[in-house]
Amino acid sequence: MASDLSYEGHSADDLRAILRVPRLELRDVVASTLDLAHELARSGAPAGTLVLADAQTEGRGRGGRAWTSEAGSGIWLTLLERCNRGSADLVSIRLGLLVAQAIDIYAGGTVLLKWPNDLYVEGGKLAGILVESRWRGDQIEWMAIGMGINLRAPAGVPGARGLRPGTSRIDVLRAIVPAMRAAAAAAGPLSEEEMRNLETRDMARGRRCSQPASGRVCGISADGTLAIHSAAGVVLAHAGSLVLEDEA
Repeated sequence: MASDLSYEGHSADDLRAILRVPRLELRDVVASTLDLAHELARSGAPAGTLVLADAQTEGRGRGGRAWTSEAGSGIWLTLLERCNRGSADLVSIRLGLLVAQAIDIYAGGTVLLKWPNDLYVEGGKLAGILVESRWRGDQIEWMAIGMGINLRAPAGVPGARGLRPGTSRIDVLRAIVPAMRAAAAAAGPLSEEEMRNLETRDMARGRRCSQPASGRVCGISADGTLAIHSAAGVVLAHAGSLVLEDEA
């Protein structure tokens, strides 16, 4: 990493202090912040290590889908955490809820959660979350929590949204990094407060879907399970992708 590399005028050391993380790896361009985070984890990087890049050439979302990550157009980062198994099950949903709250002010509207790991505003996709765990036996050795937030909607990506013009990436990072750490540290089912927040931010409740089953979305339970009312009865989905009929 070049010593003069900066992000919005801040060095890696500046950002580490601002964001209060034990280690921060800053890159101008990287294939994937997730892949770099895994490399760092294998070499012993501590929990709380943050990988931040101005651009990614191989950014990815769920199912290996490409994520447009051009220089200066968004916030591309991965947080490394070392946690127990219990805290991993709900991290995507918890993180989505906490980050949605944190960036409402920058999004120009209420940020909604689409199960299991996408954030939407005004009907378009604003951000994506991808959590990858590495196991040793039946224990999680580490989790790499990747996130991409569009600062501005990428050209040629239908339905994408960005944050309000003039939004500072540093301000957004100040808001979301503590939220990411809190989500990773939490364990157990969603609390009553989290469930109330989810009820107001669940963009799919009551809408028809074609995947992971055909039917109408009933909602998300405290353990993160998606319930769909189908012709054959209630279908429970613990993982997968949700495709709504009006966006298929």
